[in-house]
Amino acid sequence: MGFKCGIVGLPNVGKSTLFNALTRTAAAQAANYPFCTIEPNTGEVAVPDPRLKKLAAVAGSKEIIPTRIAFVDIAGLVRGASKGEGLGNKFLANIREVDAIVHVLRCFEDDDITHVEGRIDPVGDADTIETELMISDLESLERRTEQTRKRAASKDKDSMTVLPVMEASLKLLQDGKPVRTLLKTLAPEELEILKGLNLLTSHPVLYVCNVSEADAVAGNAHTEAVAKMAAEQGAESIIISAAIESEVAQLPDEESQEFLAALGLEEAGLDRLIRAGYHLLDLITYFTVGPKETRAWTIPRGTKAPGAAGVIHTDFERGFIRAFTIAYDDYVTLGGEVPAKEAGKARDEGKEYVVQDGDVIHFRFNT
Repeated sequence: MGFKCGIVGLPNVGKSTLFNALTRTAAAQAANYPFCTIEPNTGEVAVPDPRLKKLAAVAGSKEIIPTRIAFVDIAGLVRGASKGEGLGNKFLANIREVDAIVHVLRCFEDDDITHVEGRIDPVGDADTIETELMISDLESLERRTEQTRKRAASKDKDSMTVLPVMEASLKLLQDGKPVRTLLKTLAPEELEILKGLNLLTSHPVLYVCNVSEADAVAGNAHTEAVAKMAAEQGAESIIISAAIESEVAQLPDEESQEFLAALGLEEAGLDRLIRAGYHLLDLITYFTVGPKETRAWTIPRGTKAPGAAGVIHTDFERGFIRAFTIAYDDYVTLGGEVPAKEAGKARDEGKEYVVQDGDVIHFRFNT
């Protein structure tokens, strides 16, 4: 099961530099001119989770395999993209394929790096892209809603089910608000309908403030403005210096920690970004643990045991019998599977069990 966060932003805000550091590759060309990223580049990265080492130590695992999340570097957008300006059509098509948006905003001053609109205004940049996405959604949804209304009027059941979500989304767009405002108000079946509409502004958003090295710890006036904007939207923002992260990506782990400490940073900004992306998608982790390996698995919050088993292999879901489950804290505190079982902290869960973050699970199934 793959989860993708699309890295978006205006040209020259540091998207590709951040992506290169994020994936520790040179896959995305970082250069000081618009549209240096023409095709989306995808890189999978491990999600930092200190629980893995503790579980592996208890079980004596030979290998640790973290869960992963994909980041996609998408070509820069400019004003008028919804009308095909710049690489607008390609940008809009690529962004429909991701699950969440990581919106990089330029929060640094540098006369040597041009800004496509000739000024440093991260809130204005965010508004530019949001407006383009809303215009595209509005034009698309107006056409589809009209057709659906006609079918619903003739008692078409599918149309009657979809129409309320379409109309609620359309009302938000007409009021100048993104569709993701609906996410926390819809029932699970309505969320599935919304997902099927494939609207650009239905994706959750994380704002990333790209700052200079000097502002990496405390931020600046630009990051404060972004934080205020994010709070008003019910969104989140984090501060990262893409330049620092690019340097850290080239260093061995022990040297990178010393480098970060010298700058007054407790951890790499990329680790915070990865965890924030994971949280943005409302994902959780469960573990399989044994002498061969300790492994983390990614599932959406609310997934039932058979669905979680299916992430490992479809046969596990089809032939699901039960899930032998131990909470992470119990597994680590008590010293593994046998002591947890003796203490009454291990249990067999059935098909209706909703997997919890940190569960250590052994699935039993028929092939």
